[in-house]
Amino acid sequence: MLTEKNLEKWTSAYPELKNTGGNKRVALIMAGNIPLVGFHDLLSVLISGNSALVKLSSDDDLLIPFLTDYLIQHIEPGFSGKVNYSKGKLEHFDAVIATGSDNSSRYFEHYFSSWPHIIRKNRTSVAVLSGLETEEQLKSLGHDIFDYYGLGCRSISKVFIPRDFDLDRLFGAIYSFKDVIHHKKYANNFDYHKALYLMNRDQLLENGFLLVKEDEGLHSPLGTLFVERYVSYDEVENKLAGLEEKIQCRVGTGGIPFGDAQRPALWDYADGVDTMKFLIGLQ
Repeated sequence: MLTEKNLEKWTSAYPELKNTGGNKRVALIMAGNIPLVGFHDLLSVLISGNSALVKLSSDDDLLIPFLTDYLIQHIEPGFSGKVNYSKGKLEHFDAVIATGSDNSSRYFEHYFSSWPHIIRKNRTSVAVLSGLETEEQLKSLGHDIFDYYGLGCRSISKVFIPRDFDLDRLFGAIYSFKDVIHHKKYANNFDYHKALYLMNRDQLLENGFLLVKEDEGLHSPLGTLFVERYVSYDEVENKLAGLEEKIQCRVGTGGIPFGDAQRPALWDYADGVDTMKFLIGLQ
């Protein structure tokens, strides 16, 4: 992601970067659902010439400081003094970018209402299958589902499939991800939700490492994949049209290629909000 070519392509879309003073202090409240999930916000603040006041998640409090130190010591000494960390109350800042759950976002929106802000909520991602996918494409979908154990907002938690789609095709293609069940916390979630579904007498398919449940919901529990069958493609489009604020990305038919959900480019902004444009606008 951080090649010179990508960085130039990203920043070339903002010619006003050359004229900005970049003297604002931006508070970053980072999530911890997957490693380095807050790095793009930090990079955007630094690239825009501003400084960052960072509140790390307790689940991801090592890699961000490590990379920041490396960046300053070996790549760009000019960033020295531009990143500070806070473990207590955030004070003395000009704007806020905060990422959290739907519950925490309500607190953020109330508390930071007086400052320019970007507040991010819970999102998930979906896949739409046409039924004509190759085994290689379905295998790539496995990365979209299982990478980071399904904990990212770009992780696929729901798949729309044609009415007559044979789920054995999907099970066969993703079998190479079977070792995920050897992770204790993942296995605990798998066993817990399997027991819960069985007690509720829900219809369920499983292959030893993934539970597949037909469900109209979007947010499936860890270790579970929701599927929803459709008769016409218009059904899917009509349903997704009202869910834009809940969906981070879409793969397959009508979306990005299979296997790309967990590999966003620098210009693929979370929640579709242009972070760089927001930061430049602070000037």
